[in-house]
Amino acid sequence: MSFNMPKNVPSFTSSQRDLEDKVWAAAFGQKKDLPMYKDKPYYTRSQGINSRRRMMRRKRVFFGLGVLLALAWWVGLFSGGMGGKRSGEVDWEERRQEVKKVMQESWKAYETDAWGFDVYHPRSKSGENMVPGGLGWIIVDALDTLMLMNLTTELAHARDWVEHSLNYDINREVNTFETTIRMLGGLLSAHYLQEDLKLVPDALDPKRDPDLYLNKAVDLANRLLGAYDSPSGIPYASVNLQTNAGKVSHADGGASSTAEATTLQVEMKYITKLTGELNFWEKAEKVIKVLDDNKAQDGLVPIFISPTTGHFTDPEIRLGSRGDSYYEYLLKQYLQTGQAETVYADMYHEAVAGIRKHLVAKSHPSHLTYIGELPKGIRGSDSLSPKMDHLVCFIPGMLALGATGGLPIPVARKDPKYSTRNEEDLHLAKELMHTCYNMYAVTKTGLAPEIVYFNTEHPEPREEDVMDPSQDIIIKPRDAHNLQRPETVESLFVMWRITGDEMYREWGWKIFQAFVNHTKVETGGYTSLESVMDIPVRQRDNMESFWLAETLKYFYLLFSPDDILPLDKIVFNTEAHPLPVFELGSRFKTGWKRLSREIETEVPKEEKTKQMREKKPVKQANDEDDEGDENEDVEEAGDADSEATRTALLEMGKKRQQLQQKKEALRKPKDKRE
Repeated sequence: MSFNMPKNVPSFTSSQRDLEDKVWAAAFGQKKDLPMYKDKPYYTRSQGINSRRRMMRRKRVFFGLGVLLALAWWVGLFSGGMGGKRSGEVDWEERRQEVKKVMQESWKAYETDAWGFDVYHPRSKSGENMVPGGLGWIIVDALDTLMLMNLTTELAHARDWVEHSLNYDINREVNTFETTIRMLGGLLSAHYLQEDLKLVPDALDPKRDPDLYLNKAVDLANRLLGAYDSPSGIPYASVNLQTNAGKVSHADGGASSTAEATTLQVEMKYITKLTGELNFWEKAEKVIKVLDDNKAQDGLVPIFISPTTGHFTDPEIRLGSRGDSYYEYLLKQYLQTGQAETVYADMYHEAVAGIRKHLVAKSHPSHLTYIGELPKGIRGSDSLSPKMDHLVCFIPGMLALGATGGLPIPVARKDPKYSTRNEEDLHLAKELMHTCYNMYAVTKTGLAPEIVYFNTEHPEPREEDVMDPSQDIIIKPRDAHNLQRPETVESLFVMWRITGDEMYREWGWKIFQAFVNHTKVETGGYTSLESVMDIPVRQRDNMESFWLAETLKYFYLLFSPDDILPLDKIVFNTEAHPLPVFELGSRFKTGWKRLSREIETEVPKEEKTKQMREKKPVKQANDEDDEGDENEDVEEAGDADSEATRTALLEMGKKRQQLQQKKEALRKPKDKRE
């Protein structure tokens, strides 16, 4: 199936057409539509000499206007852009085909050198498995990319391997998170694209099993459920695929990564939608409740949580590794079910407000906006660390997606619920996108390192006007490697779709060219780099599966027409596997509620004592010989409805009155009592 769209198709309802109509009407003094091809001019020949002269002048005016309009059309002024320049000279279809070519080259090298292996070393032309027989780490992760790019020959080979070689009945532990987002997500996405969007022609394999990918996904999901059987419901870091036994992390004191524990829900909810099996949904959403019951300050969660207690084990907060996709999946759970589960929107907006308050800062001298880290948490004594992982560069896309729900800005702004908060999130998204692009632009290779630090030193007054991002971004040698990560390209794709600004496509093209120029292996395939600061480059010997599953897919979509996988109809999991938005209906619901977020205040000791007394039985209270009794009030039970209760209250009041009279008598001098 081809995704090419016809070029130069005219539109007679566009804003461009309306503008040209006005120009024609102004030129001839008549309110008529722009003439179609071969229409007659807007004048007659039955006029005198003066009329003909006026007509000649009008012709010259019209000719000049026509030239200006033609020039404006040529440079893209009327091309429907929403804030950015659209150059008529750029052939985005050609650039999209360049991405497809790189995908084919990468796949062919893997197919030739390491077919069926989970890990591929392109320089040494070898592969290895993470478990006996392999998990399909690269093949399954790339299925939907092959479908989107219409690579039917490559897809047929991959599908045959899945059908005849993929087996998850393996007595080995696997990472719960990675297996869910790559393998389960990849299988579910392949099923969706094949069966719902019909991206795979039936003629490719008339006898194929339409549920092949779904059946494999259900088998895997059932094997992963054992990871959720912890005392708290927080999933264990690993699970044995054969015994279903969950295993605590071998590091970090046995704690689970917060991001890993909370980035399973989109996949589990969709498989529930397909199968009707609620246990997947219930176990996945319980994780969010347990985590949220910790009442993290300002929505910012520490990066480790115990599967035993369900409590955070370390105060460190960051939006890079171990923290990142928690925030991403808050938003995507809300979008996945048609914006019906508002609890996730509340948590998302609370977290974004916390990010603004505690993590956003500016560098010097160029005032780049960045997101830092809190090594000791919000209440820690240390100031904000100016460290930012490349992983954080998913945030611009997340903010833009959250601001518009995946709709283009002009459409989103028509929603009555669209507010200043949405605009502020878009503004922050644009600033962070600019920063992430400069993480590429300042290096010798044009590729970003794994981690950067930002200069926080204020410049001398005379240097205030200097705008040089290379002075803002600090790259340490140990952080200079590049792993072919997708986060910046992902955000560029989302920003392009939502803003319509072609600047983001141009930035993406520059980054794509840098990948081609520096990560291509001469003997075939593409690989990671030892340092983005060295030319000639020092190549590593590893091609990550997300190079095929995410990075190249997002490049391809960035250069594609914007009606392919519309963002208001699709949710991408954190491994770039597209899954559909669906309605909750009557069968599915949010099975939990947040605890109250009211601020708890310290109760004075005297008030605590009073509350304890009020909880004592009536008989004990009446037996107390204390002056404080006169301040007690029986109105607490005044709301009782039964006659018996009202009678009891009246009787209690009489007894208190008699007790008070006895006290007063005891206080009188002896002579007066006599």
